[in-house]
Amino acid sequence: MNAPEKLTTRIKLPSSAGKVEEFRLSAPRDFGTAGRKAFNRIALAAAHVVADPLARGNPWLDAAVDWDATLAYRRYLWSLGLGVAEAMDTAQRGMGLEWNNSLELIRRSIDASRDIEGAVLYSGAGTDQLALARGATPAAVVAAYEEQCEAIERLGGRIVLMASRALATCARSPDDYREVYSRVLSRVRRPVIIHWLGEMFDPQLAGYWGEEDHDRAMKVALEVIEANRAKVEGIKISLLDPQKEIDMRRRLPEGVRLYTGDDFNYPDLIEGDREGHSDALLGIFDAIAPAASAALGRLGSGDVPGFRDILAPTVPLARHIFKAPTRFYKTGLVFLAWLNGHQEHFVMVGGQQSARSLVDFAETFRLADAAGLLRNPELAASRMRQILAVNGIGG
Repeated sequence: MNAPEKLTTRIKLPSSAGKVEEFRLSAPRDFGTAGRKAFNRIALAAAHVVADPLARGNPWLDAAVDWDATLAYRRYLWSLGLGVAEAMDTAQRGMGLEWNNSLELIRRSIDASRDIEGAVLYSGAGTDQLALARGATPAAVVAAYEEQCEAIERLGGRIVLMASRALATCARSPDDYREVYSRVLSRVRRPVIIHWLGEMFDPQLAGYWGEEDHDRAMKVALEVIEANRAKVEGIKISLLDPQKEIDMRRRLPEGVRLYTGDDFNYPDLIEGDREGHSDALLGIFDAIAPAASAALGRLGSGDVPGFRDILAPTVPLARHIFKAPTRFYKTGLVFLAWLNGHQEHFVMVGGQQSARSLVDFAETFRLADAAGLLRNPELAASRMRQILAVNGIGG
């Protein structure tokens, strides 16, 4: 007698051609037992926040956070051996989550990290308490940075010095950037990670470092790092251009780390070459955490083919989630967290669950399945059917 055929989860999904097609889900990939791995790269996942769907108020204006679910996701990331980059753009900083809520998020995350042996946590310090319409000045930018840095360090936190929209608005030349960063860095207690976020992630940051051309901007950033070497632990760049990242990596002062923020090309950049490698501070690690942990464990043990084998299927997913307009990538990350049961709803701070289309969600679903990242296919299909039904499609 033949063995009974294993039941396959199936769902009808919309396609880019305007049709609804049947899709068969695959079995999830076994990434091994969760736990701290012997990584030979620093790996930080920029983590998303979980909204509170029952909060009163205007969801487009009021940031209501489900603190328990938000912190549970950080504990999940730490359990996989990943560090957490808190209150960054992935947490919708400046896209729904403002400074007061960010500071509360940072405080709660720092407290939670104390219960996790070896937990690594960095927190974003920026200038988002400034109202750009009032005409910020470089001096006001310095004061805003200092307020946030002091608040984070008072809590015992480590800092990611985020790119400033206010500085991009008011700076008149690269000298303004040199002056602002030098003043801010002179005041921090511990070395920071500088964050250069490209305009594809945030259009308001175009021309950062006082230069429209990225190569000239890189020269200014390198000058800032060299002049403040003792206060810079590393720099994260998010330009989605691997050659520019490699060029900068090779020009950094000795001991300064390059953290890749390239959610398109991260496997090659993390693996590196004979002249060096990038560490990681990535939003996509929020969504592919089990694969990232397993791959980094393989790389740490010298199994480069295993590292490549695990991460290669995640790249099409990442490129889809971070496609233009790239700033809406957070929607894809939260969507996957919901599909995988890390939160009980698909509601986002600022109503950002509406930032991508139903066809986009369907493709995210397919690509996550192809990467083996839908850890419970039945649950994922059930939740996908819910969003399809709301939009008038039977799944």
